[in-house]
Formats: sequence, structure tokens, C-alpha cells
Amino acid sequence: MAKEDLDLDVEAATGTNKPSGMKMLLIGALGIILLGGGTVATLYFTGVIGGKAVVAKPDGGESEEQQAQAGEPRKPQIYHPLEPPFVVNFNDDSDVRFMQVTLQIATRDPAVIDQVKEHAPAIRNNLVMLFSNQEPAVLNTREGKEMLRTQTLEEVRKVLEEQTGEGGVENVYFTSFVMQ
Repeated sequence: MAKEDLDLDVEAATGTNKPSGMKMLLIGALGIILLGGGTVATLYFTGVIGGKAVVAKPDGGESEEQQAQAGEPRKPQIYHPLEPPFVVNFNDDSDVRFMQVTLQIATRDPAVIDQVKEHAPAIRNNLVMLFSNQEPAVLNTREGKEMLRTQTLEEVRKVLEEQTGEGGVENVYFTSFVMQ
């Protein structure tokens, strides 16, 4: 018995008491399983895999995810430029006197593009009025530009709803924004 105690003390002193290869393999496999399970659970609950995230459209229609769940294939987004670019002058006595904006309208329905083309004069009129009433100091910030983009989308939808009874425009994008 004294010999066994002596052997244990020698192993503890020399550090030869290493875990077996099988034990390390099991610990590593368990770690990989836990890490993988956590990753899959996170992706599932955030809607990246498995379940579909349901997002309502601002105009109250069905979202693309709801249409996909209903069996309808998701349509690609269509972009339509409103040309020529909008050029407006500011009423302010600041250093900035003019603004030039180029924008594109986005939708998934080709019929909406036809409606935008048909009612372009009314859309352009409302947007010129909107753009010319802006404060240059506000538009120098990202938040100011984003607010103007949101107002632009609302104006385009408003004109289409007045003229056709439907909004249909999903988004608008500034593709050029210059102030001088």
C-alpha cells in the first residue's frame, strides 16, 4: 500500500497524469455538438433557416414572405429611374443654393412601373415641391437624407393612390444627391 501511495505522488510530481485520448475526443466532440446546436438554434429563431420571418409591408399589403408561404414565388425587384434628375433651388440664404437628385423607384409589379410612367408629371410636380421646401443644413446629415427619402416614397405612393387607387411602390432610392 505504501508503494501505491508513492507511485501516485511520483505521477503528481512529474505531471504524467494525462487524460486518456478517448476522454479528450469525447470532450472535443461534446464541445462541437454544443457549439453547432447553439448556432443552428440561433439561426432558426432569427428566421435565417427553417421558419420564415413575417414582415408587414408599409402599405398594408402582404409581404413577400407571406406570399411565399401562400405558394406564390417571390418576384424580382424592378427598378425604374425618374428622369431627368430633379434640380431645385433653395429659398434659404445659405451657401447651398441648388440640389440635384436622381432617384429610382422599386417595385415587384411591372404594372406599377406603367402607372408611374403614366403619372410621371404629377409625381414629378409633388417631388419638386417637396425637394424645394427642404432645409440644406438638415440634408447635410444622413438622417436628413433618409427622412427625405421616406417623404419621397410617401409622395410617390400618395400620387399613385390618388390616380389609380393603389400605391404599389415598394421603395425609392437616391442614386445621386448633389447640393451646391
